[in-house]
Amino acid sequence: MRIFLTGATGFIGGSLATRLVASGHHVRGLTRSAAAVDTLRTQGVEPVLGSLDDTALLAEEARAADAVVNAADSDHAAAVAAFTQALADSGKPLLHTSGSSIVGEASNGEASDEVYREADIAEDGPWRPAPDKAPRVAIDRAVMAAATRGVRSVVLCNSLIYGTGTGVHPDSVQIPRLVATARNTGTVRHVGPGENVWSTVHLTDVCDLYLRALEGAPPGAFYFVENGEASFRALTEAIATALRLPPPQPWDIETAIAEWGYEPAVYALGSNSRVRGQAARTDLDWRPTHTSATDWILHHTA
Repeated sequence: MRIFLTGATGFIGGSLATRLVASGHHVRGLTRSAAAVDTLRTQGVEPVLGSLDDTALLAEEARAADAVVNAADSDHAAAVAAFTQALADSGKPLLHTSGSSIVGEASNGEASDEVYREADIAEDGPWRPAPDKAPRVAIDRAVMAAATRGVRSVVLCNSLIYGTGTGVHPDSVQIPRLVATARNTGTVRHVGPGENVWSTVHLTDVCDLYLRALEGAPPGAFYFVENGEASFRALTEAIATALRLPPPQPWDIETAIAEWGYEPAVYALGSNSRVRGQAARTDLDWRPTHTSATDWILHHTA
């Protein structure tokens, strides 16, 4: 299959690129960085220089490809519009990457019992996203709605991903940020009491689901991508053990924002995002094999 992939040098996209190539697919990977061109070629990816703002280029690549995988910016509405318009009436797959922060509840590290399922994301349901997440949800729904226009469109809504990437950038967002702070300061930190919980999934299982979705996901599908969950206190305790540091300490939200920025502190590290994904298991017989982010930290952080 000839696949056009955005985010080819990112954590998810880079790992998908190597997995797709290993599976025998021809991958054309979008990158803004001329410096990454040679690296992509060594990985078997045909580089395409450009950005998500180059909507004419995106449309051209989409029409020439057998499938499109958008693993770059989940919030770029113009890119999604270019893809859905170019692929209309083609029946080709369009996989769009979202994130479970869409249901994230800012809690300054406090716990929550709220758990979301795929049916909760339906446009006619009672759930409403937080105002600053509404644009991303609108994009997700636009992707799903493209199924009515002859696109085999699928949204993969990833939870907290752990594991080491196989592409240009091997690190994800959340756990590496906590590890970097611990290494730089000698103290592991979590927001508030660290009782906030995120659903988690290993990168290998994520890539497996993308490949399955390319082959057989039904049009308009929405998948929460998860297999387990952990509190941030459990994650930071595992980091402290792995790095042989003292027990983790709390940060108030203002200090966390000063260190990590608003979005990472409030949503990526200080919120709850608990989801349950059944649809991929039912539709695609997806059977993830990794269950514990804390075990991975203990065995892969040093």
